[in-house]
Amino acid sequence: MRGPVNTLIGMAAALLAASGVVTAVHALDITLPPETASYQPSELPGYRLVQQNCLTCHSVQYVQFQPPASARGYWEATVKKMKKTFGAPFADEDMPAMVDYLVKTYGGDRSAR
Repeated sequence: MRGPVNTLIGMAAALLAASGVVTAVHALDITLPPETASYQPSELPGYRLVQQNCLTCHSVQYVQFQPPASARGYWEATVKKMKKTFGAPFADEDMPAMVDYLVKTYGGDRSAR
């Protein structure tokens, strides 16, 4: 059984199609400029993991614009959010090394590198 709203929507779609108002949709190709920023090199194991995993979804600037005095808890929550909430495809066991690199390179533990 069709309700009155569904009937109205169907009639409106039929009228638009019949009047030629509906046009074809075309895909848009976008070429982005190459990435110019890079993560700060480090001997820490998390450096390689961050390069490998974080650039898949966002630019380096995302990390560079985080609060510079951010503590380990901030970076732990951020990495967990990327994995659990946004579905970033890295292994749970890589998270501590990634957090260690981020907090020591971009956060409040910079003197600990």
